[in-house]
Amino acid sequence: MSDSLIPLAYLAAAVLFILGLHNLSSPRTAPRGNTLAAVGMLIAVVATLLVEEIVDYTVILAGVVVGSTIGVVLALRIQMTAMPQMVALLNGFGGAASALVASAELLGYARRGESPEGVVPIAIVLGVLIGGMTFTGSLIAFAKLQELLGGAPITYRGQQVVNAMLGLGALGLGVGVALHPLDLNLFTGLVITALALGVLTVIPIGGADMPVVISLLNAYSGLAACATGFVLGNSGLVISGSLVGASGIILTKIMCDAMNRSLANVLFSAFGSVTQSPGSPGAEDRGTVTGYTPEDAAIIFSNARSAIVVPGYGMAVAQAQHAVRSLVDELELRGVRVKYAIHPVAGRMPGHMNVLLAEAKVPYEQLVEMDEINPEFPETDVALVIGANDVVNPDALTAKESPLYGMPILDVGRSTYVFVLKRSMNPGFAGVQNPLFYNDNTMMIFGDAKATVMKMVEAVREYS
Repeated sequence: MSDSLIPLAYLAAAVLFILGLHNLSSPRTAPRGNTLAAVGMLIAVVATLLVEEIVDYTVILAGVVVGSTIGVVLALRIQMTAMPQMVALLNGFGGAASALVASAELLGYARRGESPEGVVPIAIVLGVLIGGMTFTGSLIAFAKLQELLGGAPITYRGQQVVNAMLGLGALGLGVGVALHPLDLNLFTGLVITALALGVLTVIPIGGADMPVVISLLNAYSGLAACATGFVLGNSGLVISGSLVGASGIILTKIMCDAMNRSLANVLFSAFGSVTQSPGSPGAEDRGTVTGYTPEDAAIIFSNARSAIVVPGYGMAVAQAQHAVRSLVDELELRGVRVKYAIHPVAGRMPGHMNVLLAEAKVPYEQLVEMDEINPEFPETDVALVIGANDVVNPDALTAKESPLYGMPILDVGRSTYVFVLKRSMNPGFAGVQNPLFYNDNTMMIFGDAKATVMKMVEAVREYS
């Protein structure tokens, strides 16, 4: 491919990336968006491989074969419930790739005894710093999501001071490497500091904030790729990295707005690390709750004309999405109008509930966002809450002492009846009790979500 055609190929790839992102804005067009973006990436990769500077394709082809094989195996074997962990790893691998490429370029300059010029030294520093943080930070996010570390924040005395000192150290080392790029001691220090920062900035973040963390790490991986594009002089990598970085930052902002919290609060507040003691605000004795059965719920369903399903992370853990779809099918056969209320931060990654429900082939038009569905709860006969806790906690609206205060919620308590499916009365990630469970119109149904919903299906059939 001639040098004049390569920029045109990158331009075509960029257009396809933008069209792909646009189509990802809707579940209905998301498959098309994935296809367009994949075609764009294929064009960019082929154009890059045809650059004249590449003289040996053996290692490249071996990498393509190995990487493609691993990707196909993971795509076929990873359950949709484990998709947040998969996304975290992919973010980490992207950051690691950028850091390794930037490092290889710097070592190449050192081997030749040449000093990089222009923006290249700064781009190398950014690629290594952001890429290294993304890699280790994503590994910690994966470990939390996989419950290898547990979802609670990990904190220690003086943590923020340590992180601040590391940040200043990284800044100083970055300036040193940019001014003296052939000083490998400074470079080694930068790499170690970047890796340490990734670990120490993510461990104090609780599982409830993982949607924000995944979005932010996704943005980091894009920014690292963009910086590496400047290192290589590759406009395709600059464009694709910029798009990923910008979209990740926008998504992070959307996630923070959905929780009515700032990004600084998410990163530094160790949200969810303090559980309520009996004497703390919001932990007062609210009385006892009565456990109901799926058969009790079926009686209510038999007289209902409308229902709203509110899925949460508990549905994902129990892999109950197919059982929920079966229940909804039974209700619709009996004339019940059913919708699904989707809170932006329900689950462990942005769009987690949408992904799970799409796997169960739930029609897209039944998925309704929070702002649109909330006015419908007062006119709804039954709200079925499955494994959700903090996103339906009314204390977020009224209790100023609650850590949830100010977060928009799904106002399920205004429905005629509220069925809440939970394993126990344990609080959610925020560590606070939910007064919704004690309301007169709330029916608590304890047990595994999947098994409970399947019992509901059988009970509904019996009462038909």
